[in-house]
Amino acid sequence: MDRLIFAIGSMVVGLGVALGAFGAHALKASVSPQVLTTFETGVRYQMYHGIGLLALALAIGRWPGRQLASAAWLLLVGTIVFSGSLYLLVLSGERWLGAITPFGGVALIAGWCLVAWRLLAASDTPGGGP
Repeated sequence: MDRLIFAIGSMVVGLGVALGAFGAHALKASVSPQVLTTFETGVRYQMYHGIGLLALALAIGRWPGRQLASAAWLLLVGTIVFSGSLYLLVLSGERWLGAITPFGGVALIAGWCLVAWRLLAASDTPGGGP
């Protein structure tokens, strides 16, 4: 599972680089600075959480049996919903898509809380320490 999550994290980061370049070069000339900032926020959160998925994959390998994969899926879904809704908002001009973004944020928060909970709760089990 750690290999799959690391590969997904790598793809999220790679796509983030591509989208960042798209925003800086293609969108810069066609949208307002405020709208471009919205797109950049999506890219920034995508990059943060892609790197977070890489770290989480390492944690899964380091502490097997902690059931961290579900947190990784929450982070992936949260990233898709959060960043994806911002990208769609900018590209389509449909402002209502901004109402979807917080659901992605909640999934991201839940994912990181789940990571912490699973790692801390596991420290009480035999072989659960660092």
